Amino acid sequence: MTAMKQIDITQTNYSNIGTISESDELVNFTEIYQERCNMVICRRSFSPDFLSAIQDFLLSNNNFQFEKIVSPHSILSEMYEALQGFNCMLELSEDIAELVDMFCSLFELKHAGLRLTVLDRIMCPRFHVDKVPCRLITTYLGSATQWLPNYTVDRSKLGTGNNGLPDELSDIYQSAKDIQQLNQCDVALMKGELWKGNENAGLVHRSPSLRTGERRLLLTLDFIG
Repeated sequence: MTAMKQIDITQTNYSNIGTISESDELVNFTEIYQERCNMVICRRSFSPDFLSAIQDFLLSNNNFQFEKIVSPHSILSEMYEALQGFNCMLELSEDIAELVDMFCSLFELKHAGLRLTVLDRIMCPRFHVDKVPCRLITTYLGSATQWLPNYTVDRSKLGTGNNGLPDELSDIYQSAKDIQQLNQCDVALMKGELWKGNENAGLVHRSPSLRTGERRLLLTLDFIG
C-alpha cells in the first residue's frame, strides 16, 4: 500500500524533557511509551497515482469534513461510505483503517475520535500544546505540521504569554532555524499535556502557512474518554 523510505530508527535528544524517535515502520510507535520520548514520527511516501487521486479529491471537495467516533471494526466500511465515488477511496480508506487499528491497539482503546478534513486556510496558526494525552496526525497531501524541539521553547510565551505578538516576535523560539516540519504523508504521535508525567512538556506545534490556492488533507486521531 505505502512505499516506505528505508531508514533506521533514530532518536534525537532535544532536551531533558523528551526525545523525538523516527522510523519507517508504524510498529515502532511503541517508542511513545518511553518516558523521555515526546514524539514518534513514521516517515513514509505514497505512489504518484495515489497522490494525484488525492489532489483530484481536494479540488472537487474543498469543504469535505468527516468527524466521527470510530472503532477498528467499523472504520473501513465507514470510510468507504464517506469517500464513495472517488478514485482514492480504496487506498485511502485502507490506510486510515490501518492507522485506527494501530492507534487503538497501541493505547488499548475501543474507540478513537477521527477527523478527516480538507483545509484551505491555517487551522491553528500559533504555536501551542494540545490538552490531550496523545494525538496522531498525518497530512496526506499539502504542507504538514510544524513543531519546535523542547530545548528551543520558552513556554512562558505560549497562549496569553505572547502578549499579542506573533510567534515570530514573541520570542517563543530562539531562531527560525528551530522550526521543524513533518513531511507530507508522515505520521506522527505527539504527546500532549494530559499524558501522565508529561505535564508542561506537551509537544509545541502549529499548522503551516499555505501557499495561495493550496489545500491540505489532514487526518487526526484522539483518545475518547
